[in-house]
Formats: sequence, structure tokens, C-alpha cells
Amino acid sequence: MLVIAILIAVRMPGAPVLFRQQRVGRDGKLFTMVKFRTMIPAHSGSTVSVAGDSRITPLGATLRHWKLDELPELWNVLCGDMSFVGPRPDVPGYADRLEGDDRRVLRLRPGITGPATLKYRNEEELLAAHPDPVAYNDNVIFPDKVRINLQYLDNRSFIGDLKIIFATIIPGIPCGY
Repeated sequence: MLVIAILIAVRMPGAPVLFRQQRVGRDGKLFTMVKFRTMIPAHSGSTVSVAGDSRITPLGATLRHWKLDELPELWNVLCGDMSFVGPRPDVPGYADRLEGDDRRVLRLRPGITGPATLKYRNEEELLAAHPDPVAYNDNVIFPDKVRINLQYLDNRSFIGDLKIIFATIIPGIPCGY
């Protein structure tokens, strides 16, 4: 993590090494999620990013590809805001879209990885392939993630979480969701 922090500091001098953003956690409580910076600072773009987005730095693209930008979230796990496995924490605007039974997803502590994260491991590439990435995210990907996360909520287990962790580390291993 120290090497990554130094690389970001050298490649983006003057910019913070860490990116902090409000996310929705368990029971709808806001917390500050911490990641390594992968975008130019002070951009005014969408919360949906796609592969090849001009806001993403070359180093940031590499960090995102290998999911290394997520490593500082271990701090969020230590603080109790996140767990290793669970639904990815949404920004407030997306969590506000949850209605009815879908709000049950908020019972879970958000995770660094989860079954929806595995299914959409290449989400930025999927979004880049559509003419309107925000609409595709809002109408296809987000509802599917909610469905997957509800299935996880109803069927989660310690062994299942271990399978998800191993499938995250070693792509191609089935996790059962």
C-alpha cells in the first residue's frame, strides 16, 4: 500500500493520495469510504465511471484493473463501517432508489467484495459498451445488483463468504451465487 501511495503522490503531485466519499452503510447510515485516488482531483463528472473515462489517470486505470484502489477500504472494515463480504456501498442517490422489499439490502454491512461485485467485475467495460452508460447502469445493472444482494442476504453463510473471498482473489472460481 505504501508503494501505491508513493506512486500516486509522484504521478499526481498536490492531489490527495486517498479519495474519500460518503457512502450508505448498514441501516442507511452514512460513512466515509476511503480508496486510493484513481481520477484527477476536482472533476465534475458522473458518479458512474466507464473504462476509458478521461477523468481516470493511467495509473488509476491500472489500480482499478487489479482492484488495488480498494485496499484502503480495509480501514473501513477495521472501523466497522464495512465487512469483507457484502453489497458494495452505494452513494446516497442510488441507495435512495431502494423501495419496498429492496430496502432489506440495507440490513447488511456493505462489503469490499460480494456476489454482485463478482458478477460485475468488468462493470466499467460493460458501461463503456453502451451509448448511455448512466441509463444502462440505472435500468439494468443497479436492479440486477439489488436482486443479487437480496439473494445473498437470504442465503449468506460463513462458507459462502469464504467462497466469495476466494473467487475475488482467484477469478474463475465459482462462488455459488
